[in-house]
Formats: sequence, structure tokens, C-alpha cells
Amino acid sequence: MSGARGVEPAEPRRLQVPLAAVVLTALFVSALVTAQVISAKLLAVSLPVLGAVTAPGGTLAYAVTFFASDCLSELYGKSYARKVVNVAFGMNFVLLALVFATIATPAAQGSVDPAAFETVLGLSGNVVLGSLAAYVISQNWDVIAFHRIREFTDGDALWLRNVGSTASSQLIDTVVFTLVAFAVAPAVLGVGAALPTPVLVSLIVGQYVLKLLIALVDTPLVYAAVALVRRDEAESSGVSA
Repeated sequence: MSGARGVEPAEPRRLQVPLAAVVLTALFVSALVTAQVISAKLLAVSLPVLGAVTAPGGTLAYAVTFFASDCLSELYGKSYARKVVNVAFGMNFVLLALVFATIATPAAQGSVDPAAFETVLGLSGNVVLGSLAAYVISQNWDVIAFHRIREFTDGDALWLRNVGSTASSQLIDTVVFTLVAFAVAPAVLGVGAALPTPVLVSLIVGQYVLKLLIALVDTPLVYAAVALVRRDEAESSGVSA
């Protein structure tokens, strides 16, 4: 059917977006929003030397975001990775708006207990502030550090930029989240409970060691993912891998 005044509607523009970019971007955002939702549960993890440490439930899911962003940085460059990181930051607010809108809407008969639902999904203000501040700083630093190491090593030693960027950004993430959520927000905004300094230090050390171990484990996965994508892209373009 002709459009207005007999003009045929224009065909949608066809974008050549690699499937791997779509998958890794979806993985990044999925892991991010999952980490936000499940962080209400605190994990008790036993580590050598340190013993039992406490970490938010989203620690593992959040570690997946660094795996995805490092793969995106290596395969598609700094600019694309930063776009994904900053767009995903906005998705945090979409998640929060949808969760709190659902909590505020009256429950129907037969629903799960609204109070229990709110307890599990309704993150406290100090935790929200801490996680948002930690995310936007640490994830942007991860992309910057990854590419600085890449330039320094002339593109060699993928393991070094993976571990170096993730280890430094995870440290930033842990320190910023813990201090904002359990020191700054309670003291300045009166939101949440302030924790004593020894407890803050214990939380930072325990969480960081756990995150660092996860970062070391994910390095072979980054190598495997990057090699798989490059092989598939080379085969698709008719070039021998």
C-alpha cells in the first residue's frame, strides 16, 4: 500500500551488527540487573587464610559484567565498550523504577506476601547509592585501564590487560560501594546504618579477595571467547583463521 501522497515508505536501514556484540552486550546488561536484584542476600564464603567473608549476593553476577566488558573492549574497541557501560548505567534506573512501581502497586488475592516481596527486592537507599556510584566509576575505569594496558603492550598479553583492568576496577568498585553505602550515605544523608571502621575494612578486604579470585578464573574464559569470535568472524569473511 502506498504511503502518504503516493510515496512508498522507505525500507528500514539494515545494520550490520555482529552477533557476538549483541550476545556480549545482552550478557553484560543481564548480569548487571541480576546483580542488583539478588544483592539483598549476603553470602558467607570461606576463603583460605581469611576464613569466612561476607559479600553481596550479586558478587558473582557482577563479576560477569567485567568478563563481558573486557571481551567487548578487546573485540570492538574502547568506544563501543564505553557506550555499553554507560547505557547499562541508565538501565539501572529502569530496573529500579520497575521494581518500585511493582512494590507500590496493590497485590491481588493469592499473590506472594507483599511484605516479603518488598523485603527481597526493595533495596535500601544507601545500597542503591553505593552500587550506582561504584558501578559508574569502576566500569568506566575498567575500559580505560584495559586499553591503556593494551597500548602499553602493543596489543600483546591479553591476560595482563584482562587481569590488570579487572583487578584495579574491582578494587575501586569494592571500596566505593562499601564506603558510600555504609559510611557516607548514613553520615551525610541519614540513609542506612553506619558501620564501624574495622567492619568496613573487613568487608572491603574480604569482598576484594573473593572478586580477585573470580577475576583470575575468568581469564581463560576471556581467551576462549575472544578466540571463538575471531575464528567465526574470519570464517564468515572467507579469511583463514
